[in-house]
Amino acid sequence: MALIPLCPLIKTDQNSPQGGPMRQYELMVIFPMEEDQHKAGRDQLLADLGNNGAEIVRTDEIGDRDLAYEVKKRRRAKYVLFVIKADPDKVATLDRIFKLNANLLKYLFVKVEE
Repeated sequence: MALIPLCPLIKTDQNSPQGGPMRQYELMVIFPMEEDQHKAGRDQLLADLGNNGAEIVRTDEIGDRDLAYEVKKRRRAKYVLFVIKADPDKVATLDRIFKLNANLLKYLFVKVEE
């Protein structure tokens, strides 16, 4: 009886420092409008990305926007889009870390199809 692998092998040209495949993600982050909270949240986010082996490809400041609904008693926020390359296993770790960052209102990881 032959064993069938549960997941296909992933072939990529780039590997993470840990040896796994690197995938590209868009990370949309919503920061508070207050400059001190925005700066603290952004600095912590960049440190967390760096500590987990993620590479920032591009950063787009989208700017101040009205929120569709109130988030943590706020109606406006600053939107920033990061394009990153990261190991898929580390994205789950980053998700847990970002939940603890009080200076992030919302965030979303989206895998970029190549």
